[in-house]
Amino acid sequence: MLPSSPDAPLARPADHAACRAAIRAGSRSFYAASWLLPRAVRRDAYGLYAFCRLSDDAVDGAGARADAVPRLRARLASVYAGRPADAPADRALAEIVARHAIPQALPAALLEGLAWDAAGRRYPDLSALAAYAARVAGSVGAMMTLVMGERSAEALARACDLGIAMQLTNVARDVGEDARAGRLYLPESWLREAGIDPDAFLARPEASPALASVVARLLAAADVLYERAEAGIALLPPACRPAVRAAGLIYAEIGRDLTRSGLDPVGRRARVPGARKARLLARAALVASPRRPERPALPEAAFLLAAVAAMPRPIAGPPLAPPRPAWWNVGAQVVRVLDLIEVLRERERLGGAAPS
Repeated sequence: MLPSSPDAPLARPADHAACRAAIRAGSRSFYAASWLLPRAVRRDAYGLYAFCRLSDDAVDGAGARADAVPRLRARLASVYAGRPADAPADRALAEIVARHAIPQALPAALLEGLAWDAAGRRYPDLSALAAYAARVAGSVGAMMTLVMGERSAEALARACDLGIAMQLTNVARDVGEDARAGRLYLPESWLREAGIDPDAFLARPEASPALASVVARLLAAADVLYERAEAGIALLPPACRPAVRAAGLIYAEIGRDLTRSGLDPVGRRARVPGARKARLLARAALVASPRRPERPALPEAAFLLAAVAAMPRPIAGPPLAPPRPAWWNVGAQVVRVLDLIEVLRERERLGGAAPS
């Protein structure tokens, strides 16, 4: 474990700069996407994602150790004890969780999901997969909602819906890539109902009409959650709504691209071209989110909301400045940023260098 720094529990400017640099070098797609966030949210988003990235790399990256999760849990406990390890991401996280009253259960849930990854856990049904998605993605959505200054149960429930929907889309898109790495996230009961033996598929992943039916079923489940999530965007500060709405629309479009290409996630990686991103950005900027009757959180994510409800609220800060309409005019700069995200995401996947 890294040494503690009890006399300096909160981050220094250099720590936030180090988090920003780490995200720029190690998560280039998120760094590009971060420019869609208001300035007031961006710095804490870097710190939050720096710790998430550090955790993911420790568990699943090159040189991962068998005791990575226990070590990360000890570091997280030190953060919440006000004695973060002597590392920029830990000090930044200590400041962020204190400022925004983020309960320890949320980042702990992320670590639990990463532990499931490390163990190669497989999922018998959709509920089990949703429980995993709630940990690795719903928890991050909930934390980002708190960083944006919103902590109502309805907003958090919808943020978890969005995170889980995105993770289900990830699972559908990455079936072939995951299988070639020895991992399987599709619900095993669905595979068997379609006539696919999970172990045989892992040994030899191939596209088929049966696999397409399972992927279509998963994308339909994700679409239900994208629709549920839309109602929560209106509860966010106005400056944050366009970026969150655009993220949901563009991620959902990955599933539609997969559908249009014949539901083959083994031989082709789904993506959203720039022209389509531009149309989705226009929709994100111009269409208001509908207000619908409140719905409870998914049972698999309810523990995240309970943890926030039990946490005392932070002292309210100044509201975020409203977005500048000219910036959200769907012009070349915004489309270029989103195209860059796609290029960088692909280069990260292939291990290539960043463009100059």
